[in-house]
Formats: sequence, structure tokens, C-alpha cells
Amino acid sequence: MLQVGLVGLPNVGKSTLFNALSKKMVPSDNYPFCTIEPNIAIVEYEDERVDYISKIYNSQKTVKPSIEFVDIAGLVKGASKGEGLGNKFLDNISKVDAIAHIVRAFDDDNISHVSGTIDPIFDAEVVDLELIQKDIDTIDKRYEKTFKLARTGNKDAKYECSLLEDLKKHLETSNPSRTFKETRTDKDIEIIKSLFLITEKPVIYVANVDEEGLTKDNEYVIKLKEYAKNKNANFYKISAKLEMDLIELDDEEKEIFMEEFNIKGNLIDNFVKLCKDTLNLITFITGTENESKSWNVLKGITAYDAAGKIHTDIQSGFIKAEVINFEELKSIGSFKDAKEKGKVSIEGKDYVLKEGDCVYFHFHV
Repeated sequence: MLQVGLVGLPNVGKSTLFNALSKKMVPSDNYPFCTIEPNIAIVEYEDERVDYISKIYNSQKTVKPSIEFVDIAGLVKGASKGEGLGNKFLDNISKVDAIAHIVRAFDDDNISHVSGTIDPIFDAEVVDLELIQKDIDTIDKRYEKTFKLARTGNKDAKYECSLLEDLKKHLETSNPSRTFKETRTDKDIEIIKSLFLITEKPVIYVANVDEEGLTKDNEYVIKLKEYAKNKNANFYKISAKLEMDLIELDDEEKEIFMEEFNIKGNLIDNFVKLCKDTLNLITFITGTENESKSWNVLKGITAYDAAGKIHTDIQSGFIKAEVINFEELKSIGSFKDAKEKGKVSIEGKDYVLKEGDCVYFHFHV
């Protein structure tokens, strides 16, 4: 399962948001480095599509889609040189597939700030520059090896050296790898992918606001939203403390609370769904009398490979896949009627799944 790492400076609300996501209490006390070892949680979120399919089949079990989150220790300036818990932080973040960068965007004299003042852009840059410096170090080590080969006249090595030089210059202007070269050749993609750069990972900048910040963007949110846009990253706004408060309430109290603060929809679920999109995932649904389930898989996956996500026996014995997109199925009402109307397509191994496809795999044992 792909992972989203929650990162940021100490005391910005990472662990509070993690608790709200997982409903699993981990320490989130008001002091730096409270989180040392990363906490991990698999977080389910609502999907009306699998609920609908489950009703059609009268399934005994319904499994909602999920994303795995990792709460990573707070980072400080100098982490790339081993300051604070820098080495542990960078090792943990190198293992996740996407980054949710939590930034404090509210004033509260009762909650200390590691730098003493609230400045979301400064905070975001502290973390980003440490990640960039780590990537520069990675490029330097690779360049040293490649340059020796380039001096022998090797054309591929010469090309790689040139690319590494340009990429390093780009990083040295405080820009992440993911904004380097809008159009990349296949060779560029192969080289950059082999570097495993941290700043190549997709990012969501998360503004952690107070109750007032939810109803109206404050100056911190406005600045961070623009910063995210310039860094080719997604943006989300949430109040981690408020989400934690909501967990403690029953449905009636929660409804009153949400109305009072003008909260529309489920902010946690919407955040998880944005993480899904950031990870470049799509969801397909399967259903039987035993179980209906939502499956998150990488965009571009074939029916054959998707079958393997369910069970290797289904993949090895793959015959065909019956496919109908959920929206069309819902408009018709049932699989039986959809089949009679010829709306269920028969697809082979190479069929590329789309978001919301409802799939029934035929296979031999």
C-alpha cells in the first residue's frame, strides 16, 4: 500500500491531525520531537459507490477504500546535516510515496512555536530547503561517479552529467525537483527516477487553521496557498484540533457543531481523497455476496494487474473482466438490467481501468 508522510516543523499539529485521521491516540504534547518513531495508520474513508454495490449484492461484508499515513518526527533547520532528528526524519520521509506538509496557520499564545513567530512561508521553506539540500547531496554523489565515466567519452554518461548539472542549478534556486523541466524526455525520466529524490515526491501543503480560519482564509492561508501553487503542489485547509473535537461528539452534537462553524462535508474524508489523487491512484469496485470492496490502484493499471491485487490465482487464471462504470450502473439500477441493455463490456487483460469502474473478474482455477 502506498504511504503519505505527515511532515513539518515540531508543534504544527502533525500528530493531532494524525490522531484525527486514525482515531488512534498517539502523543501530541506541546513540546518538540514528541514523535520520534513514526506512527502508522491505515485510514478508511467513505465511498458511496461501494455501499451501493454492497446493497445490490446484499454483501455480508463491505470494505471501504483506504490510504496509509505515517506521522514522521518534526524537522528542524540543519536536518540534512544531522541536526535534531534529521537523519531519522530524512530516512523516514524517503520511504513514503507522497508528502502532506503540515504548516501552522493560526495564532495561539498557549501553543509554543519552534521559531517563536507564526510565519507559514518561513516554516514551509525551512522544511523544503532541508529536503532540497539532501537532494543536492544525492546529486553530488551521483555526479562524482558519472563524471569519471563521462571523461572516457561515454555518451550516456555525458548526457547524465549535463542533466545533473542543470538539475542541481534548479535545486540551488530553492525549487524542488518536481518543477524541473516541464517536458522531460524518456531518458530524463529514467535518470531522475533512479536518483530517488525526496523533492520529486508529490506534495500537499496543509494549512492547519483554527475555527475562524475554516470559514475565511486568513493572511497565512492566502500566502501558503500561493506558495503551494508556485511549488507545483496541492493545497488543503483543515483544523486538526477541531477535527479531534468532532471525534468526541455523537452525531447530533456533531451536526450542531458543524453548523455553528459552517463546516461543509467531511473534511477528513475530503483530505484523504485528495491524498489519493496526489498519489495518482484510482478506485475500482468489486462485488459478490460475500464481499464488496473498493480497491485503490495506480492510474494506468490493466485489468490483468488489477486482478493480481485481489489474488494471484485470479491473475494467473484470468479469462475476462466484465466492466461497467459506477455512474452508468447507478443510472440503470442493477447489474442484471445493465447486462440486458448491453451496457456491461467484456474486457481482456490489457484493458486500462478507469476511476469508478465496477469489475467482475472471470478466471479458471
